[in-house]
Amino acid sequence: MKLSQLTTYLETLAPLPYQEDYDNAGLIVGHPDQDITQALISLDCTEAVVDEAIATHCQVIISHHPIVFKGLKKFNGKTYVERVVEKAIRNNIALYAIHTNLDSMLDGVNARICETLGLTNCHILSPKHNILKKLVTYVPLSHAEQVRNALFVAGAGNIGNYTETSFNTQGHGTFKGNEDANPYVGEPGTRHTESEIKIETVYPVNLESKVIMALILAHPYEEVAYDLYPLTNQHQQVGSGMAGELHEPTDAKSFLYTVKTKMNAVVIRHTELTGKPIKKVAVCGGSGGFLLKQAIAAGADMFITADYKYHEFFDAEGKIIIADIGHYESEQFTQQLLYDQLHKKFPAVGLKITSVNTNPVRYFV
Repeated sequence: MKLSQLTTYLETLAPLPYQEDYDNAGLIVGHPDQDITQALISLDCTEAVVDEAIATHCQVIISHHPIVFKGLKKFNGKTYVERVVEKAIRNNIALYAIHTNLDSMLDGVNARICETLGLTNCHILSPKHNILKKLVTYVPLSHAEQVRNALFVAGAGNIGNYTETSFNTQGHGTFKGNEDANPYVGEPGTRHTESEIKIETVYPVNLESKVIMALILAHPYEEVAYDLYPLTNQHQQVGSGMAGELHEPTDAKSFLYTVKTKMNAVVIRHTELTGKPIKKVAVCGGSGGFLLKQAIAAGADMFITADYKYHEFFDAEGKIIIADIGHYESEQFTQQLLYDQLHKKFPAVGLKITSVNTNPVRYFV
């Protein structure tokens, strides 16, 4: 199949507009029309991973972390980033990254951590703002249901556990077409008054072109009137980190041992134990220190993440246990997550999880 089929599907799982500003998710190397039969999945894209792709005849590497975060000005092979990109291009291997956009999804990286630790009643810890918009359009009574249905099929009207949401008010629209007009109702050169339904509904920004196209195709008017409004509302199903609950409260030491075992952590750096049982747990794959306040506000007894600095541990202030399990350890199951999703969608494509341990951290124990 074409590489574009794969990337299009990945961007329905984790839309690119959901990535953080500093990120570089998406197709980094490769042409959308490139033919692919084999894909290699990895947490990081290193030289060893590219070598494995070459040896196993994979035409694309799907990694969680982008190999390129900033613009490259030279390709002299002096850095590992330059060498990886050069080798991929020379061997016609596409590189695709699915990073903080996947982190932000309700069924993404953090959901896999929650599942691994046996957490239930999970929710996004810090929902994203400014990724919802409102569409307002005006439709003759005869076509209101047709237009509503088209908008819902395109993905508009989804709010949390509810779909096909809209607000509708009836009124009268006026218009007068010129001599070149071909109005659905009325006559050119004469002002016409039509009973119309004002339909209001919301949609995520990544679906805007699809929603507008659905509106135009379903609407009977020659000139379709619609308004778009940006919303600052939170999107409760998209955002950073997650929090969930254990089936039964457990003491902190026992739960830390469970975390160490299930997350394959060599060591856990943590703050002083609070003496309280662990019932609610917050998690964030990768560098999640920025979510500490949200974890405390959510009532979490422990916050599991990575990349904590010495002075940042003081911020727990006895209100919560910070448990730093390591960056690689917190995100390692992302590879299996991607494999599971892609295998269901493209069973004919040869999918492989890399055999390379890309963790750059080593432990002397």
